Amino acid sequence: MKDENKKNSSTSANEIIDSATAESADVSSADDVTFEEDSDSKENTGKDYRDEVKKLKAKIAELSLEKQKYLDGWQRDKAEFINARKRDKEAENMLVKFAAEGLINDILPTLESFDLAIGNKAAWEKVDKNWRIGVEYIYGQLLQTLVNAGLAEINPVGTAFDPARDEASEYVPVETKNDDHKIISVKQKGYTLNGKILRAPKVVIGEYTQK
Repeated sequence: MKDENKKNSSTSANEIIDSATAESADVSSADDVTFEEDSDSKENTGKDYRDEVKKLKAKIAELSLEKQKYLDGWQRDKAEFINARKRDKEAENMLVKFAAEGLINDILPTLESFDLAIGNKAAWEKVDKNWRIGVEYIYGQLLQTLVNAGLAEINPVGTAFDPARDEASEYVPVETKNDDHKIISVKQKGYTLNGKILRAPKVVIGEYTQK
């Protein structure tokens, strides 16, 4: 009886071991299948990630080009705006500088009348001294006002005749070749207003003839 019980116990133990071994094999097989599925999933995920990175890089490049396009346009518009402001400012300055040109041109004959009267020393000295001082004071005020407005006298005596600046009134013979085509005297004064010729001086020009 005891031998039979031992036999039965041994059989039960073997069955348990066989069952455990079979279960272990099933588990190992299941793990292998799961591993293969995970590997495919990772491969697909990596591919999707690379595709997404490519799309993002392409989008970044597109946005960079678009940003540069807008930046270039903005800088160009800004430069044009600054240049337009400068042109407007220059035009405004020119308008202010030469706004009185017509008025000053009308005053020049009066200024020349003073010059003629004061320039005639013999006649001027015969005039009452107090009256003469008063007239000279008025003349000085008028001249200073015009100078402050940008008026300047052109004095070309001794320089070479310049047709862009001077108006030839007369040619006179000169003794030396050095004075040929040089301005000997001025018959009528010329003036500039803020650097611009307001009226050309009428001049007498030397002309040398070789003997």
